Amino acid sequence: MRNGLRYPAWAALRWLPVAILALALATALTAVLESGLGIADASVLYLLAVVVTASLYGTWPAVAVSAAAFLVYDFLFTTPRLTLVVADPQEWLSLLLFLVVAVVIGRLTALQSARAAEAERRAGETEALFSIARSLAVADSTHGAALEIADRLRSQAAMGRVWIALGPTSSQERLIADTAPGERLPDHAVIWALHRTARERAPGWVRVHVGGADTRTRGRARADHEESVYRVPIEAESRTLGAISGTRTRPAEPPDAGETRLLSLAADQLGLVLRRQELTAEVTSAEVARRSDALKSSLVDSVSHDLRTPLTTIRALAGSLLDPDVTVDPVAGRDAARMIDAEAERLGLIVTNLLDLSRIEGGALRPEPEIHDLADLVSTSLRRHAPSLQGHEVVDETGRELPPVLVDPLFFEQALGNVLENAARHAGGGSSIRLRSERPNADGGDGRVDLVVEDAGRGVPKTELSRLFERFYRVPGTGAAGGGMGIGLSVARGYVVAMHGDMTAESSPLGGLAIRIRVPLAQPPEPVAAEAPTPAAAPRA
Repeated sequence: MRNGLRYPAWAALRWLPVAILALALATALTAVLESGLGIADASVLYLLAVVVTASLYGTWPAVAVSAAAFLVYDFLFTTPRLTLVVADPQEWLSLLLFLVVAVVIGRLTALQSARAAEAERRAGETEALFSIARSLAVADSTHGAALEIADRLRSQAAMGRVWIALGPTSSQERLIADTAPGERLPDHAVIWALHRTARERAPGWVRVHVGGADTRTRGRARADHEESVYRVPIEAESRTLGAISGTRTRPAEPPDAGETRLLSLAADQLGLVLRRQELTAEVTSAEVARRSDALKSSLVDSVSHDLRTPLTTIRALAGSLLDPDVTVDPVAGRDAARMIDAEAERLGLIVTNLLDLSRIEGGALRPEPEIHDLADLVSTSLRRHAPSLQGHEVVDETGRELPPVLVDPLFFEQALGNVLENAARHAGGGSSIRLRSERPNADGGDGRVDLVVEDAGRGVPKTELSRLFERFYRVPGTGAAGGGMGIGLSVARGYVVAMHGDMTAESSPLGGLAIRIRVPLAQPPEPVAAEAPTPAAAPRA
């Protein structure tokens, strides 16, 4: 019995056939040497049987073989033969010395073999634990490493089948790995659970009765003695997270100390990784919540100001027009109507940008690219946004010699309009806005063309250029005076990227900011080789 488990009686005597064979061979060789070759004392040959038994089965079988060798040699080769009587005291002394030497040699050999076996087991455990730790470290998730861990435990712990399930209780567990997929899990009324406490130096196996198993299955399992189920709980911080389970065919021995230690350490590693994943998920959720709150606060701050301003203007103008005590001449009425229209247009642009930002972040943009002339697209956009550009000197230097571009006209106009609105808002009244085109790597041809929109405003510090396309970002020092929410350039870049282009910011030679819009060129049709003319037939003579 070990760890509360019983074994068949013959399991303790499995060394006996090997010992008998070793003694028989030693006896035969001794007879040949003493009777045939005339050697006076060949009893040392029995030490070979002792050494073999000690190496394979340990100390006590070696002691038993030593005693048996003592008796066999006394019975067969000591005068008078075929009796256990020893007439010569010198032979008594030799036999006793032989017995002592045999016991000592057997003991030393058994200890050395045990140490070698223990070192080999430790090396196997270390290799298995390293493999398990590496699988958990390089895998994307515990589920991805679970099958490899189960295979490793099945071979290293001498199990017939290993499966890993996660859940606080056995009824709530979900299977994540099984070395015999597709087969039904064993359903036993009694299993062996590994019991681990802080006070115990080594864990032990305890019989546990499982409720809910089928009664007929229980009886069949007890009658047939087919297999035993061993269960190692996966725990972390006094919480059960799952279990590693395995089977062994009866009447095989239960896991020894090394195999039990390996199963226990594997469960501990899984528990630590699962707990770490829970903590990581909690930290991620907290960070997402924090960023979400920050984004909501930024959105509320931006929207509250930018929506309140046009709404206040519209209500004030509409209230003046509706006041019966105020006389409004036609010219003032038209001016008020134009201001209401401008503020309503501004309000619509804010709402449009917010909706566009949501579509961009949700990946809902589906451009429909068409072949267009870049100069025509620019001139159309300038005409449409002319009211916003009033008071600025707009110079269009877009070249008409450029090849056509492949863009979605609506997306392109929305992106360019946001860039122009940003330039007009931040460049200052009366400043210049210039649009020019460039074709990078014209010789090699990278398949794209640049449209540069630059202004003569006060510009943006170089340290802030890379952040201009972040949502709700405003250059420090501008505050709310710029009149923007900080999403116009972010939305513009989202449209350009959706068309397989790019948008960057840099300093302008005019002194302000330059926004570079890079869009793909339309692929020109492949030239068709002209067929060679058929030579005319020679005139007949």
